[in-house]
Amino acid sequence: MPRGEVFEILDDYKRGDLDIGEAYDLIVKEIKGGFPQMRGTKSRIRKPKRKLSAWNKFVKANSRKKIYQFASGKLKLKKMGIAFRKTPAGRKK
Repeated sequence: MPRGEVFEILDDYKRGDLDIGEAYDLIVKEIKGGFPQMRGTKSRIRKPKRKLSAWNKFVKANSRKKIYQFASGKLKLKKMGIAFRKTPAGRKK
C-alpha cells in the first residue's frame, strides 16, 4: 500500500478539498487495493443457521399466548412443557 497516497488524501481533507466521507471512502479503497483479501472481512460466507428444535418451535409459536404467561409477562415454562409433551413432536424421542 502506498502510504504517500493516504497522506495526500489526508492533506486534501485538511485543506478542505474533500469532506470526511469522501476522504474515508478514498482511504478505504486505497487500503483494500494494497492488501490481499483480509481474514474476517464481511465478504465471508455465513454459516447457515441451525434448525430450531421442536421445543424451540413450540415456545416461539406459543410464547405470546396469555395462557402461558404470568401477569408480569414471564413465561409459564412448566405449563408449556406439559403442553409440549402432549403434542406429537413432544412425544417423540
